[in-house]
Amino acid sequence: FIIIMDADLSHHPKFIPQFISKQKEGNYDLVSGTRYAGDGGVNGWDLKRKIISRGANYVTQILLRPGASDLTGSFRLYKKDVLEKLVSSCVSKGYVFQMEMVVRARQLGYTIGEVPISFVDRVYGESKLGGNEIFQFVKGLLYLFATT
Repeated sequence: FIIIMDADLSHHPKFIPQFISKQKEGNYDLVSGTRYAGDGGVNGWDLKRKIISRGANYVTQILLRPGASDLTGSFRLYKKDVLEKLVSSCVSKGYVFQMEMVVRARQLGYTIGEVPISFVDRVYGESKLGGNEIFQFVKGLLYLFATT
């Protein structure tokens, strides 16, 4: 198994045992941390960032029907062979890559479990989210809508 998480610890390692338990519970191919189900949430974001994230997930749910509640997050556990297959099948870069990984997983018939997480905004550094990333996300979303 491979766990992917933000190195600045905005994804807290305390959730890793829940990811492992969830994987064992359903033998899931991918377990994704979700800020938008159960008691998951976000701390430290301003209203604009919350609206962008929620909006991106909402539009994605309508267009792609991915069967997962948080497509823009990156705290995930993968079976190693599944991760290798997904990475080789994805074409996106930037934030849209996270979304494409889940969409491709569903397309390839992989199972996805979710664990509610609390995301805490980074203390040091700045988010890369800007106008170009938002444009690339919309472009990637439309590409996936047209090709999946």
